[in-house]
This record gives sequence, structure tokens and C-alpha cells, in this order.
Amino acid sequence: MYLCGRMNIQDILADLGIQENNPGVMIGATAFGSGASIESHSPVDGKRIASLTTATAEDYERVMAAASEAFVEWRKWTAPQRGEVVRQYGEALRAKKESLGALVSYEMGKSYQEGLGEVQEMIDICDFAVGQSRQLYGLTMHSERPNHRMYEQYHPLGVVGIISAFNFPVAVWCWNTALAWIAGDVCVWKPSEKAPLCSLACQHIWNSVAEENTLPAGTSCVVNGDYSVGELMTADRRVPLVSATGSIRMGKLVAQAVAARLGRSLLELGGNNAIIITPEADLKMVIPATVFGAVGTCGQRCTSTRRLIIHSSIYEKVRDQLTQAYKQIRIGDPLDENNHVGPLIDTAAVAQYEAALRAVEEQGGRVLVSGGCLSGVGYESGCYVKPAIAEVTNDMDIVQHETFAPILYLMKYEHLNEAIAMQNGVVQGLSSAIMTNNIREAETFLSCAGSDCGIANVNIGTSGAEIGGAFGGEKETGGGRESGSDAWKAYMRRQTNTINYGSNLPLAQGIKFDL
Repeated sequence: MYLCGRMNIQDILADLGIQENNPGVMIGATAFGSGASIESHSPVDGKRIASLTTATAEDYERVMAAASEAFVEWRKWTAPQRGEVVRQYGEALRAKKESLGALVSYEMGKSYQEGLGEVQEMIDICDFAVGQSRQLYGLTMHSERPNHRMYEQYHPLGVVGIISAFNFPVAVWCWNTALAWIAGDVCVWKPSEKAPLCSLACQHIWNSVAEENTLPAGTSCVVNGDYSVGELMTADRRVPLVSATGSIRMGKLVAQAVAARLGRSLLELGGNNAIIITPEADLKMVIPATVFGAVGTCGQRCTSTRRLIIHSSIYEKVRDQLTQAYKQIRIGDPLDENNHVGPLIDTAAVAQYEAALRAVEEQGGRVLVSGGCLSGVGYESGCYVKPAIAEVTNDMDIVQHETFAPILYLMKYEHLNEAIAMQNGVVQGLSSAIMTNNIREAETFLSCAGSDCGIANVNIGTSGAEIGGAFGGEKETGGGRESGSDAWKAYMRRQTNTINYGSNLPLAQGIKFDL
């Protein structure tokens, strides 16, 4: 089958090592899986792509034994040596960028450009990690005791469990693994059941690098399966860190299970992201930032723009320009680069989208741009929907919850403090933005009295993030941080060291203990 008249899906699958039927559990290049088989269907056209087997409890045990064994060896490699391996993986990704980007697009439903962009994120974090491998810095401290010195250092943590979501089926895994690998950790990945083939493709690309460098097989493992596999991981004391991306509901279950054994969890959960539009905003920037934020990836980004908080003096103007812009949106095959919006992930997501639109009207909102599911030629999968806009108030129950779909909520404000309170008045705290040319408004938004989100932007939208900064949110978004800055510290354990180079043994705080 040809995609966009130029890409043959069978050629793409072959290039990535995906067969018609695949073992869904991998320890390095060793593939197995004795659990139930699941089939991956594309939301683009509803067609079956391929199938794979899932992990049983016995399969999981086999993976964990191999990962634990691999860690004992991998942690002894120097950090720059580990960085060199990650550099090679980045190069291998560059060679497969077009094929992997197409698979991401076809299996998940995002545009081909976004699929390529997601693979580019993988490449970028590999580049970042290579540099970070030579900067795993501790610090030195002066001791209160004579002839003593103190310092802190970071050591590898162990087996890192990664639970990823369908909307970014490859990038988020790589954000974690690239840093975990240079930290000296090994990784066990439980991908989303809604985009499982992408995980096999990433592992196949990794295996070529691992083989060339004679890495222990368990350095990278994949365990496909349903929530029960995730439960095994979160309860496993051999996994000191579980990094989980998904819904707030899922994150709370992970956090409770990991906390019960006093493990660490790194959580990247829901977003309910807002943009504040002030009278000082440049509307030429507002409209494209809002439209992409609201409809990009069919509204299935955790950073998607959900709410627009607009000053009353420009409300009608912004509303009218947005509704006109929405008329220009082209919906269809995401591998056709002429289209702006592809499908939702599956028909269950469509049902949630339709339920949200009904709830808007039931709760007193007014739909400005009607939604609905598309049918007919090109929409056979039943997953294509129309982006919608509704006028609401921030306190409506449906507005307080994140709907993973292209629904944009508009609301008015009079004073900036009111707008900030509305922006902060949800349980999620991931991404936020203000559109203004007024430096006082911008700095107020960025101050301690401003946005309570992990990401706060000025004159750009909520959607997307750069590799160099730490990515994550506050409140029920989970508090985790991935990618740039000092996010690497989450994957290591910190140790304080005191060295006595003198001939006496003075005690701290001047305590005397003479015998």
C-alpha cells in the first residue's frame, strides 16, 4: 500500500524490521513473548498494520533478570563511553528518520511532519545526552573538621522502568533512555498498546548499535502488554525508578504502587493548558500559535492548547479571527503534507470527544465552531473529527477536565490577576502562555504570583518544548522533569563522601568521645 503516492508501508515496515507477526518482548535482539497477540490498526485508514505478542509474568521475569544482570556490567563503563554509544544511536536514528517518522505518523495518526519532528526530538536528546555524559558533576564542600574534605557524587541508579503513551510513541521513551543510559542505568520499556510497533522499530535500530559495541543484552528491553505488565513493573523492587507518561488516573495508580515500596516515580501526566490574550497582544502571533496548539496532533498533545482566556476588549476580534482560521483547516490523511489535521487515535477517543461536546451544551456552554465525526472517502477509519470551538466559563466541569481531542474553550477576563487565577484554577499544571507586548504583564505572568505551571511562555503557544529545558508540570501533572537542564539527576543516586586525610579523628559538631 502506498502512502501519499510515494511511501509504501510495506517497504517502511521492512526497513524497520517489522514483520506481519512479531514477538513483542525483546531483551536486546532476543525476541519472544508467549502472551496474547494484539493487532495494530492504523487510525489513518483503519487497516491492520501488523500483530505482536505480549508479555506474560514469566516473560517479564526473564526480562528483569537480564536487565539486572546487564546493569552490573553497564554501570562500570565510563560515562563518556556510555555517551559514545548514545551518540551512535543518534546517528542510527538519523539514518532511519524518514522511515521511523512515517511509522509514527501511520500508527499513531499525527502528521508526517510531526512524525519526523518526533524522531528529531530523539536525535536531539541523544546529542544532549552525549554532552551530558561528560558533565555528571557533583560538588565539593569545606568540612568543619580539620584535615577533612567533603564532596558529592552521582552513581548509576539501576533498572529504569519506562511506561509511555500513544501520543508520542517514540520521543518520550528516548527522553528517558538517552539520559538513563549515560547515567549508567539500563531500561525496560512498556509501550502503549495503541502504538506498539513503534517500540519494536526503536529496539531494532538500537540493536545494531548494541551489537557493534558488544553491549550486555539487557541494556535495553521492551515488554509489550496491557496494564498488568505495568503493574508488575510498578510493584517490582528491582526497579528503583518508574517513569510514567499518561493520564492523571494512571499516574496516581503508578505513584501509589511505587511509593508503597518507597521507590521513585517520575510522572508526566495530563495538561489543561491555557493562553492568556491581553489587549497588548500581537494578533498576528496569537492566531497561528492558538490554532496549532489546539489542533496539532488532533489535540492529542499533553501540551495542546485547551483554554483561551481573552480580555473582554478584544474578545470578539480574537473569536472572529479564530473561527475564520478554523474554516481553512484541512482534515485528512496525515501522511499527505497538504493536510493540517489527522485522526484521533481510535474510535474510543472519538466517543470521548463527542461526549465532551455534548457536555459543553448541557453545562451551559455555546458551540461556536461545530464538531462532529467525518465519514466518507478518506475517513473510513471512523477516527477523523472536526476541530471545535466553544464559549464557556472556567468553572464548568467539562472545562476542568482534559479532553484529549481538538476542542478549544474560549472565556473572557477583565483584569490580569483574574486571568492568572483562571489559568491556575485547574488541577493540571503543565504548560501555559501569555500573549502580550507589555513587559509588566509578561513579568507578572512569570513571577511567583503568575503561572503555576512547569512551563510558562511569553509570545509563543503552549504546545511543544525544546530539548534544552526540563520538561514537566506541577500539581496533578505529576511534578516530574525529563529531557534537558538537570533532569539527568532523576536517573542517578547521590552520595555524600567525607575523607579524613589527617592522623586524628575529630568528631562533627565538636563532640568529645574519649575512651
